[in-house]
Amino acid sequence: MPTDERASRPVVRNADSEVTSPIEAVVALLVAHGGCDGRAVNRGRHIATETGQRLDVVLIQLGLATERALADAFASHLGLRVVTAPRYPADPLFPERLSARFLRAARALPVAVENGRLVVAVADPLDTFTPQSIAVAAGLPVTLEVAVPIDLEAAFERLYPDAAPDDSRPDDAAPSEEDAERLKDLASEAPVIRLVNQIIARAVETQASDIHIEPFEDRLRVRYRYDGVLQEAESPPARLATAITSRIKIMARLDIAERRLPQDGRIKLAVRGTEIDFRVSTIPSLHGETVVLRVLDRSTVAFDYAKLGLAPAVIGKLSAALELPNGILLVTGPTGSGKTTTLYTALLALNSISRKVVTVEDPIEYQLQGINQIQVKPQIGLNFASLLRSILRQDPDVIMVGEIRDIETAQIAVQAALTGHLVLSTVHTNSAAATIPRLRDMGLEDYLMTAVLRGILAQRLVRRLCTACRHEAPAPQALIDRFQLDRHTTRRPITLWHAAGCPACRNTGFRGRQAIAEFLAPDAAVERLIFARGDHNDIERAAVAAGMVTMFDAGLAAALDGTTTLEEVVRSIREAA
Repeated sequence: MPTDERASRPVVRNADSEVTSPIEAVVALLVAHGGCDGRAVNRGRHIATETGQRLDVVLIQLGLATERALADAFASHLGLRVVTAPRYPADPLFPERLSARFLRAARALPVAVENGRLVVAVADPLDTFTPQSIAVAAGLPVTLEVAVPIDLEAAFERLYPDAAPDDSRPDDAAPSEEDAERLKDLASEAPVIRLVNQIIARAVETQASDIHIEPFEDRLRVRYRYDGVLQEAESPPARLATAITSRIKIMARLDIAERRLPQDGRIKLAVRGTEIDFRVSTIPSLHGETVVLRVLDRSTVAFDYAKLGLAPAVIGKLSAALELPNGILLVTGPTGSGKTTTLYTALLALNSISRKVVTVEDPIEYQLQGINQIQVKPQIGLNFASLLRSILRQDPDVIMVGEIRDIETAQIAVQAALTGHLVLSTVHTNSAAATIPRLRDMGLEDYLMTAVLRGILAQRLVRRLCTACRHEAPAPQALIDRFQLDRHTTRRPITLWHAAGCPACRNTGFRGRQAIAEFLAPDAAVERLIFARGDHNDIERAAVAAGMVTMFDAGLAAALDGTTTLEEVVRSIREAA
């Protein structure tokens, strides 16, 4: 069956008889009618060339033009009518011949039969295949009208509430070019773009550290991590899971057709006028891909020891160790204990014109001005050990190694320290004293440890009490006796602070986090225990005798001061021990 001849793709000749593509003609009309400015079009054209996407799609994705303005430009160029919301039908037309899945994928919807022709609203009036297919299936010639995508999506929601836009291809099937193109189309729909932007903007505005998007059989769950604890948000429709994932992958420049393997990428985005970095990780799961975005908002991170919550005595010992010309300084703790933030703070304190500072990280969390940062890439042989070996030939003064996780990296770090470099790194242990047996287990000799170790900082993060709603109450005698609270304060009666909850803290009772830490500076007694192969309990007792305040005691002091709760201290330290 024939379609409306106006649906063909016309070419336009300008005054110099040069052929102009339909998209360029539409964009020219968009600019002429004030729907977009020339500089925005040039920016979009550059990105379209890089990504291989159509210019009009890029302009919508970047928010440089509105859907309605673009629909008006299409209609003006092609001499078509723009569909208004009331024109969409009350019931689906030809449901037995036109599947909802096909219509959704094609972004087309029959709206009426007029004068023996089927009127079809389409989001892309330059697509000639869709109207021809609909004409054959419906047995009627087709007349096109231009749909505003958001109105079209609303009509689909009403007419086909049970139709899923995602595909039925098995997750373990090989990706194809058709899959990639269709996923791009899904991810380019304005409602999906707007939804993803809302998810990201909410995370930034509410100062979440992570966004978790998790597909299940019957729903799509979105959760935000606040102060180390996940909280569930209002979830989008489950049928949008594939489209949302594809949209995030496009933003992170990942392969949207590859759904069988994990992928990692980054997004740089301006949110409410602030440049924010997002680290993106996708992993295949039973019902789709799980996506996690780490929000790296430099404006909310304080690279300052006092603002991190470190005690003055710990700051003093740490600063003294950083002033030494060589040696190894280690920061230890479990994943998510703030080790990288502490090391970044130390690096910024050391950064100066007279020092060359180089880091080897996996991944690079924040970009630090004036510091040479290198990303580990194991897939091409760039691991911590190989990079550290090469960096030594770059004449650095200070080296930060993201993590010492094997004997090879440990030995090269020791070599660097022995040859006059200051090395900063992390190790995964539960306390400062436990780091020494851990290095020994890796295979590092005792005499090398005593020669290069300048200090070990162990830390945890605890949630800060919201000062707007916290309340104080006398401590039960059982708690006083159990934790010997009377040794940590002279105030009587002994009181503890508790979380309440208010709008300022999202009714959690907590706002932000702070570090509680212990610093072990090896002295003669500790060195003797290292040579005697003493365990971490012996080493910790010797350090305490020399003046070290343990992490748990530092946490009790914070609880008594009203900074956090006793429950938080026990949860963060005792559970990890």
